[in-house]
Amino acid sequence: MLTIGGLGQRTGTRVQTIRYYEEIGLLPKPDRTEGGQRRYAEEDVDRLSFIRHARQLGFTLEAIRELLGLADDPSRPCGEADAIARRQLRHVEQRIARLEALRTELRRMVAECSGGRAADCRVLDVLRDHSECLTEHEDIGA
Repeated sequence: MLTIGGLGQRTGTRVQTIRYYEEIGLLPKPDRTEGGQRRYAEEDVDRLSFIRHARQLGFTLEAIRELLGLADDPSRPCGEADAIARRQLRHVEQRIARLEALRTELRRMVAECSGGRAADCRVLDVLRDHSECLTEHEDIGA
């Protein structure tokens, strides 16, 4: 059995994050000692590792909840997990397209800057006036 700190070390997860996942129901409430200290089993390590890996792949908490539901019921069809992963892949591809448009615009801005005075700076001109941009782009949530 592991303490919350031990679980955090094993999975690379902050204690505060583990408590949050418990609070929102992604991790089950752990057993506690008579003194009230949380105790975690290997299943908790596996589940938290699953959650962390899914988060690293960009899945939302709601998608992770759905995936955990599938993992908890092995008799359900795998097609549901596939659909969730395909949805995430579409989101990632859309984000990549937006990032590529941003890269194109930033490269153009930098290439057109003469390096002279700020009053003549192409980068500042483009940032002041969006119509100076040659590509369509939106805030990607940096």
